[in-house]
Amino acid sequence: MEFSSWLALAAICVMGAISPGPSLAVVMRNTVKGGQGHGVLTALGHGLGVGLYALITALGLALLITRNPMLFDVIRYGGAAFLAWLGIKALLAKPTTDEAATTEHRVRGRQGAFEGFMVAFLNPQLAIFFVALFSQFVQADTGWQQGGVMMLTAGGIDALWYVLVALLLSRGPVLIWLKARSGLIDKLSGLVLLALALKVVL
Repeated sequence: MEFSSWLALAAICVMGAISPGPSLAVVMRNTVKGGQGHGVLTALGHGLGVGLYALITALGLALLITRNPMLFDVIRYGGAAFLAWLGIKALLAKPTTDEAATTEHRVRGRQGAFEGFMVAFLNPQLAIFFVALFSQFVQADTGWQQGGVMMLTAGGIDALWYVLVALLLSRGPVLIWLKARSGLIDKLSGLVLLALALKVVL
Protein backbone atom coordinates (compact mmCIF):
# COMPACT_ATOMS: atom_id res chain seq x y z
CA MET A 1 0.00 0.00 0.00
CA GLU A 2 1.33 3.43 -0.93
CA PHE A 3 2.05 5.86 1.90
CA SER A 4 -0.51 8.38 0.63
CA SER A 5 -3.18 5.66 0.58
CA TRP A 6 -2.20 4.60 4.09
CA LEU A 7 -2.51 8.19 5.33
CA ALA A 8 -6.02 8.43 3.89
CA LEU A 9 -6.93 5.11 5.50
CA ALA A 10 -5.49 6.19 8.86
CA ALA A 11 -7.35 9.52 8.76
CA ILE A 12 -10.70 7.81 8.22
CA CYS A 13 -9.92 5.28 10.97
CA VAL A 14 -9.19 8.17 13.36
CA MET A 15 -12.55 9.76 12.58
CA GLY A 16 -14.30 6.44 13.11
CA ALA A 17 -12.53 5.83 16.43
CA ILE A 18 -13.35 9.21 17.97
CA SER A 19 -17.04 9.04 17.04
CA PRO A 20 -19.01 8.56 20.28
CA GLY A 21 -20.95 5.34 20.70
CA PRO A 22 -21.25 2.23 22.87
CA SER A 23 -17.47 1.75 22.92
CA LEU A 24 -16.89 5.12 24.56
CA ALA A 25 -19.61 4.43 27.13
CA VAL A 26 -18.06 1.08 28.07
CA VAL A 27 -14.49 2.45 28.32
CA MET A 28 -15.66 5.39 30.44
CA ARG A 29 -17.69 3.22 32.79
CA ASN A 30 -14.96 0.61 33.24
CA THR A 31 -12.34 3.29 33.91
CA VAL A 32 -14.49 4.97 36.55
CA LYS A 33 -15.50 1.70 38.22
CA GLY A 34 -12.26 -0.27 37.97
CA GLY A 35 -9.52 2.32 37.61
CA GLN A 36 -6.89 3.01 34.99
CA GLY A 37 -5.83 -0.61 34.39
CA HIS A 38 -9.39 -1.75 33.85
CA GLY A 39 -10.05 1.06 31.39
CA VAL A 40 -6.81 0.46 29.48
CA LEU A 41 -7.51 -3.28 29.13
CA THR A 42 -11.02 -2.47 27.91
CA ALA A 43 -9.47 -0.16 25.30
CA LEU A 44 -6.96 -2.81 24.21
CA GLY A 45 -9.67 -5.46 23.97
CA HIS A 46 -11.74 -3.12 21.84
CA GLY A 47 -8.78 -2.40 19.57
CA LEU A 48 -8.25 -6.14 19.12
CA GLY A 49 -11.89 -6.60 18.12
CA VAL A 50 -11.69 -3.73 15.63
CA GLY A 51 -8.42 -5.05 14.22
CA LEU A 52 -9.85 -8.53 13.76
CA TYR A 53 -12.85 -7.11 11.92
CA ALA A 54 -10.50 -5.09 9.73
CA LEU A 55 -8.52 -8.20 8.82
CA ILE A 56 -11.67 -10.18 8.01
CA THR A 57 -12.91 -7.35 5.83
CA ALA A 58 -9.62 -6.90 4.03
CA LEU A 59 -9.65 -10.56 3.08
CA GLY A 60 -13.17 -10.23 1.70
CA LEU A 61 -15.07 -12.13 4.39
CA ALA A 62 -17.12 -9.21 5.70
CA LEU A 63 -18.70 -8.94 2.25
CA LEU A 64 -20.11 -12.41 2.81
CA ILE A 65 -21.56 -11.29 6.15
CA THR A 66 -23.34 -8.30 4.61
CA ARG A 67 -24.67 -10.40 1.72
CA ASN A 68 -25.93 -13.23 3.92
CA PRO A 69 -28.99 -11.84 5.77
CA MET A 70 -29.22 -14.77 8.19
CA LEU A 71 -25.59 -14.57 9.27
CA PHE A 72 -25.76 -10.78 9.44
CA ASP A 73 -28.87 -10.98 11.65
CA VAL A 74 -27.14 -13.43 13.99
CA ILE A 75 -24.30 -10.94 14.49
CA ARG A 76 -26.67 -7.98 14.71
CA TYR A 77 -28.94 -9.50 17.34
CA GLY A 78 -25.99 -10.97 19.22
CA GLY A 79 -24.50 -7.50 19.42
CA ALA A 80 -27.80 -5.99 20.54
CA ALA A 81 -28.18 -8.62 23.26
CA PHE A 82 -24.67 -7.95 24.54
CA LEU A 83 -25.23 -4.18 24.61
CA ALA A 84 -28.51 -4.73 26.46
CA TRP A 85 -26.78 -6.98 28.98
CA LEU A 86 -24.13 -4.31 29.62
CA GLY A 87 -26.87 -1.68 29.96
CA ILE A 88 -28.87 -3.68 32.50
CA LYS A 89 -25.69 -4.49 34.40
CA ALA A 90 -24.85 -0.77 34.58
CA LEU A 91 -28.35 0.20 35.70
CA LEU A 92 -28.28 -2.37 38.52
CA ALA A 93 -24.73 -1.59 39.62
CA LYS A 94 -24.16 -0.21 43.10
CA PRO A 95 -21.57 2.48 43.92
CA THR A 96 -18.23 0.81 44.64
CA THR A 97 -16.05 1.75 47.58
CA ASP A 98 -12.28 2.18 47.12
CA GLU A 99 -11.66 -1.02 49.11
CA ALA A 100 -14.05 -3.06 46.98
CA ALA A 101 -12.60 -1.61 43.78
CA THR A 102 -9.11 -2.71 44.86
CA THR A 103 -10.35 -6.23 45.67
CA GLU A 104 -12.08 -6.57 42.29
CA HIS A 105 -9.34 -4.95 40.22
CA ARG A 106 -7.68 -8.14 38.98
CA VAL A 107 -10.93 -9.76 37.92
CA ARG A 108 -12.15 -6.52 36.37
CA GLY A 109 -9.08 -6.32 34.14
CA ARG A 110 -9.90 -9.58 32.37
CA GLN A 111 -13.57 -8.70 32.29
CA GLY A 112 -12.82 -5.27 30.83
CA ALA A 113 -10.72 -6.73 28.02
CA PHE A 114 -13.50 -9.20 27.22
CA GLU A 115 -16.20 -6.52 27.24
CA GLY A 116 -14.12 -4.20 25.05
CA PHE A 117 -13.51 -6.99 22.53
CA MET A 118 -17.13 -8.11 22.41
CA VAL A 119 -18.55 -4.58 22.04
CA ALA A 120 -16.36 -4.18 18.95
CA PHE A 121 -16.66 -7.66 17.48
CA LEU A 122 -20.44 -7.94 17.90
CA ASN A 123 -21.04 -4.61 16.20
CA PRO A 124 -22.32 -5.35 12.67
CA GLN A 125 -21.92 -1.68 11.75
CA LEU A 126 -18.16 -2.29 11.75
CA ALA A 127 -18.61 -4.78 8.92
CA ILE A 128 -20.52 -2.23 6.86
CA PHE A 129 -18.06 0.53 7.75
CA PHE A 130 -15.01 -1.51 6.77
CA VAL A 131 -16.59 -2.85 3.57
CA ALA A 132 -17.32 0.73 2.48
CA LEU A 133 -13.89 1.97 3.58
CA PHE A 134 -11.67 -0.85 2.39
CA SER A 135 -13.35 -1.07 -1.00
CA GLN A 136 -11.27 2.01 -1.82
CA PHE A 137 -8.00 0.29 -0.89
CA VAL A 138 -8.37 -3.47 -1.36
CA GLN A 139 -7.10 -4.89 -4.64
CA ALA A 140 -7.84 -8.24 -6.28
CA ASP A 141 -4.46 -9.55 -5.11
CA THR A 142 -4.79 -8.28 -1.54
CA GLY A 143 -3.31 -10.90 0.77
CA TRP A 144 -2.30 -11.39 4.36
CA GLN A 145 0.45 -8.76 4.24
CA GLN A 146 -1.76 -5.87 3.16
CA GLY A 147 -4.60 -7.21 5.30
CA GLY A 148 -2.22 -7.15 8.25
CA VAL A 149 -1.36 -3.51 7.57
CA MET A 150 -5.05 -2.62 7.52
CA MET A 151 -5.67 -4.62 10.70
CA LEU A 152 -2.82 -2.92 12.58
CA THR A 153 -3.86 0.51 11.33
CA ALA A 154 -7.54 0.24 12.27
CA GLY A 155 -7.03 -1.71 15.49
CA GLY A 156 -3.99 0.28 16.59
CA ILE A 157 -5.63 3.68 16.09
CA ASP A 158 -8.77 2.52 17.88
CA ALA A 159 -6.85 1.07 20.84
CA LEU A 160 -4.64 4.16 21.11
CA TRP A 161 -7.63 6.51 21.18
CA TYR A 162 -9.46 4.60 23.91
CA VAL A 163 -6.27 4.11 25.94
CA LEU A 164 -5.88 7.91 25.90
CA VAL A 165 -9.51 8.25 27.01
CA ALA A 166 -8.89 5.82 29.89
CA LEU A 167 -5.67 7.58 30.94
CA LEU A 168 -7.30 11.03 30.90
CA LEU A 169 -10.28 9.83 32.92
CA SER A 170 -8.09 8.19 35.56
CA ARG A 171 -6.04 11.27 36.47
CA GLY A 172 -6.41 13.11 39.76
CA PRO A 173 -9.33 15.56 39.99
CA VAL A 174 -11.09 14.12 36.94
CA LEU A 175 -11.27 10.64 38.45
CA ILE A 176 -12.28 11.97 41.89
CA TRP A 177 -15.09 13.98 40.31
CA LEU A 178 -16.25 10.99 38.26
CA LYS A 179 -16.08 8.55 41.17
CA ALA A 180 -18.21 10.87 43.26
CA ARG A 181 -20.84 10.60 40.54
CA SER A 182 -20.25 6.95 39.63
CA GLY A 183 -23.86 6.04 40.39
CA LEU A 184 -25.16 8.66 37.98
CA ILE A 185 -22.61 7.63 35.35
CA ASP A 186 -23.74 4.01 35.71
CA LYS A 187 -27.36 4.96 35.15
CA LEU A 188 -26.59 7.20 32.16
CA SER A 189 -24.27 4.57 30.62
CA GLY A 190 -26.93 1.92 31.12
CA LEU A 191 -29.59 4.02 29.41
CA VAL A 192 -27.25 4.83 26.50
CA LEU A 193 -26.31 1.17 26.02
CA LEU A 194 -29.95 0.05 26.16
CA ALA A 195 -30.93 2.76 23.66
CA LEU A 196 -28.14 1.67 21.32
CA ALA A 197 -29.20 -1.97 21.64
CA LEU A 198 -32.76 -0.98 20.74
CA LYS A 199 -31.47 1.03 17.80
CA VAL A 200 -29.54 -1.97 16.49
CA VAL A 201 -32.63 -4.20 16.70
CA LEU A 202 -34.89 -1.63 15.01
